[in-house]
Amino acid sequence: MDEKRRERKDEHIENYLRSEFKSKTLLNNVYVEHNALSNVNFDEIDTSIEFMGNKISMPVMVNAMTGGTEISEDINEDLSNICRELNIPMAVGSESIAIKDKDSRESFSLLKDKNVIKIGNLGWENKIENFEFAKDLIGASAMQAHLNIAQELVMDEGERDFSKNFKNLQNISKNISVPLIVKEVGFGISKEVGQKLLDIGVKYIDVAGKGGTNFIEIEDMRIFNKDYSEFYSWGIPTAKSILDVRSLSDDFFLIASGGIRNSSDVCKSLIIGADMCAISGEVLSFLLRGDYDYAIKYLKELNTKIKIFMALVGVKNIEELKKVPYKLTGRLKELVDEN
Repeated sequence: MDEKRRERKDEHIENYLRSEFKSKTLLNNVYVEHNALSNVNFDEIDTSIEFMGNKISMPVMVNAMTGGTEISEDINEDLSNICRELNIPMAVGSESIAIKDKDSRESFSLLKDKNVIKIGNLGWENKIENFEFAKDLIGASAMQAHLNIAQELVMDEGERDFSKNFKNLQNISKNISVPLIVKEVGFGISKEVGQKLLDIGVKYIDVAGKGGTNFIEIEDMRIFNKDYSEFYSWGIPTAKSILDVRSLSDDFFLIASGGIRNSSDVCKSLIIGADMCAISGEVLSFLLRGDYDYAIKYLKELNTKIKIFMALVGVKNIEELKKVPYKLTGRLKELVDEN
């Protein structure tokens, strides 16, 4: 069983690199006007933000990717060094394999002494004891609880009974010893789900909308006797999920992920309601299709381009950026107006 789980972890990485289906975040439907009289000094633009009591260099984190295999051990080593150098947080992939498989723990525990903000990760079905174990395994400052119903349903070995998960999540939210981030895995969080999360005391929500890594396709590529391609377009576009969940309250930290690839995606996400963005697939592509230097170059250039965007709209820090006016167009406007 443990060997099969390790194989599945590696297949996820391989299939991500092979995946072809592209859906839209709808962030391109967010219109922001150019400021021809921008009066900022580019060299004084500040992209830093506060995140869980820490000052980080830009409103970006590297999101949950992998762990539990030799391949993922190298990936986590590289990502931790990149994030330490850039002073941004990193989240590991699901640590569920490490609960029972002792041989898989090294790919996670190597992070424990790394001087970087680390975020652990488990599925929402796991008990509080497992969350505390996963936290300690990497020395995490926070834990992610991922909601992956769509992924589970297309896995032959996936879970089918989700009836007790929300009650379990409520217990985790109430009793966990570190901040809890509840996140989707690429299919978005609706307004109704967002409200339920706020009602049980969740203070950090990662919408992980449609537009990025597609775990239905990735799992489907592992199966040769079934076809789930009709569900490849399933999900709530990232832009709509940000708008819907933010409309509920200003009193929580909203992370935008799901197809965040460039500075415009980051800045538009913040303008429409996010506090920070998380990137996974794009960083993984630069790391595995290129190397360590390509991945860190991508993130450094991303920060520079965020500053260029900020200069173009005439703001000098992230709080000012979040107040920039915007208009919705196209399909995004249609979906929001229909609410």
